[in-house]
Amino acid sequence: MEDFLQRFSLKGKTAWITGASYGLGLAYATAYAQSGAKIVFNDIKQELVDRGLEEYKKLGIDAYGAVCDVTKEDQVQEFVKKAEAEKGPIDILVNNAGIIKRIPMHEMSVEDWQMVVDIDLTGPFICSKAVLPGMMERRSGKIINACSMMSEFGRETVSAYAAAKGGLKMLTRNICSEYGQYNIQCNAIGPGYIATPQTRPLREKQPDGSMHPFDRFIRSKTPAQRWGRTEDLMGLAVFLASPASDFINGQVVYIDGGISAYIGQDPGNLDPSKFADEIEDDADVKKEG
Repeated sequence: MEDFLQRFSLKGKTAWITGASYGLGLAYATAYAQSGAKIVFNDIKQELVDRGLEEYKKLGIDAYGAVCDVTKEDQVQEFVKKAEAEKGPIDILVNNAGIIKRIPMHEMSVEDWQMVVDIDLTGPFICSKAVLPGMMERRSGKIINACSMMSEFGRETVSAYAAAKGGLKMLTRNICSEYGQYNIQCNAIGPGYIATPQTRPLREKQPDGSMHPFDRFIRSKTPAQRWGRTEDLMGLAVFLASPASDFINGQVVYIDGGISAYIGQDPGNLDPSKFADEIEDDADVKKEG
């Protein structure tokens, strides 16, 4: 009988993680490489690709990276052709590339709205479309989308992001519905609030020694009473890419410390001294929430 743990192995697989020069994409790719997968990635600028290649080299990962704009179908098709020539057929796609623009909706330009929707929703459509024919032919494939808590909840100043991530949740379900017959699974990861250099100002103590109001708010809303760390996301990413998840399809799994299941407590009840020595994860990731 097959060793059960082999069900979690990615040995012999090729994983494409979009926008994986750094941040969560790099973390996912590192977890996949450690699980046996070959890695290909793209980013929108050559300097980002070079940065990523250097990081992978430091980690001992022989990755293929190239410039590719996920909103340009011709570039995506060409990238897939070259990546597969280098590393073999793409078995796993992680639609990680994304942006957020925090602008009140009544002040947001149509151009800014369209940019967010194009990258966060149309990009995953284009990239998934590029790999689906090969997955259908091999009757095997994994597509993992980067959803968000904003796939479920609204919040001020993120109208385009929330609309795109809500749409991505439904694209996840539709890929499942349309291609499950080919043994293709499409699921999504929904990160909560992650400790990053970008969110550090929101977690720093105030001049009077008190907690930052937003830090207090997030902890009061989270049963775990902490921000997420990059490594909190890696296990699920591997699981959803592995044969162990072959009968899981069309799901969005939230890694949020329980925030989406909890109405929260009075922020004033938090004890700031409890978090004084907490170790922060300063992994360089692109976004939170």
